[in-house]
Amino acid sequence: MARVHGSKIKKPWTRILGENLAEIGATVATGDWKTKVSCLILGFGPIMRGQVAKGLIFLLLEVAFIAYMAGFGAEYLSKFSTLGTVATQKVGRKTVYGDNSFLILLFGILTIIIIALFILVWRMNLRENYVEEKLLKEGKHLPANRKFLASFLDENFDKTLLALPCLGIFVFTVLPIIFMICVAFTNYDKNHQSPTNLFTWVGLANFRSLFSFGSNGFGSTFLTVLLWTLIWAFFATFIDYFLGLAVALLINKKGIKFKKLWRTILVLTIAVPQFVSLLYIMKMFGNDGIVNGYLMKWGWISSPIPFWTNPTLAKVMIVVINIWVGIPYMMLIATGLLMNIPEDLYESARMDGANPVQMFFKITLPYMLFVTGPFLLTSFTGNLNNFNVIYLLTQGRPQSVKLTGNAGYTDLLVTWLYKMTVNDTNYKMAAVIGIMVFLVTAVVSLVVYNMLPSVKDEEGFQ
Repeated sequence: MARVHGSKIKKPWTRILGENLAEIGATVATGDWKTKVSCLILGFGPIMRGQVAKGLIFLLLEVAFIAYMAGFGAEYLSKFSTLGTVATQKVGRKTVYGDNSFLILLFGILTIIIIALFILVWRMNLRENYVEEKLLKEGKHLPANRKFLASFLDENFDKTLLALPCLGIFVFTVLPIIFMICVAFTNYDKNHQSPTNLFTWVGLANFRSLFSFGSNGFGSTFLTVLLWTLIWAFFATFIDYFLGLAVALLINKKGIKFKKLWRTILVLTIAVPQFVSLLYIMKMFGNDGIVNGYLMKWGWISSPIPFWTNPTLAKVMIVVINIWVGIPYMMLIATGLLMNIPEDLYESARMDGANPVQMFFKITLPYMLFVTGPFLLTSFTGNLNNFNVIYLLTQGRPQSVKLTGNAGYTDLLVTWLYKMTVNDTNYKMAAVIGIMVFLVTAVVSLVVYNMLPSVKDEEGFQ
């Protein structure tokens, strides 16, 4: 059953597929000989009907596809099911290279995508023949070649403008994501690195290992890291939010002097590169750092405080230090929003006898949550993947033999993924963790998004 979205009716994909197949069948069955030939030679129909420019584009795309498949696409696709069977060997002093599983996987994925795109081009070619036949039967003239080419700088300029960005997104974003997902179903690790060694498909074995609680499983470590990731994201988001709002309220309060000075001091923390500040703080609170050094010098402690070696204390330190890093951003945002709250609301509240606390919870906070709801969501998802703060302060330490996969007690999923990739070269499990990071972020984002006041009540403050 079709779904209503706004004023448009969205058809289910099964119905769309059925309609397309029916149109293809009708076009091939009732079309003229030019259309039938176009099923094999793309662009033949348009060329024969005078649409030379359009027909040549389809023809060149077909020639490029055939050349790609004949050149190396078909070869990589034929080995895609095994990811290679001929290993690299040493024959005397000569190295005889065999199959490269990495390239087979990469170009195999690319070939499958190119085949899918070619099918789409073939469908467009057939529809163009259908449209041209229909126009000619109605006694209408087909557009001239010059008009067709000019349309790419006029009504179709959006396609021309977006062509290069879309290609870039595909090459640098979509293809790597698909590749990473596929790696999660292989045994690609330090013992199976191409071109020296082959790797192959292992199905769901890596996912079973991630959720296994045995001696060789990652289940216990995964749950530990996931729980800390969610706790960290919650505190890092909401403590910074409410403290930043409090600082903004305090600075904007009537009677406070040197407002520009206080704002400037806070903004200076943003101007200093974060990695410089965090590395300095990490050294400052080390066992031989300035904090422990002076505390021992003054006789307040007899041994260094384990700021970074005690799991609980390290986590508390990370959250506290992030407050210093995050408050200025929220203070700046809140300052601008607070100035936009109508003063009439506060005047009416005062006339009704409301005190400052009641005005904050009934006027200021609801307004701020309504306007900054999307910002809170992006901050939360950003903190789920906040690599800098964690890695620059602790590198995920302290370590423990209880945690597998080189994970530490302060590791987030994203820093654990990094260590899996760079330190352990365990690409298969890193890919699995990458998928888990995406799932956790996506689920949390969707749930929180539907709870935002600005989504549930769009007219609330209008």
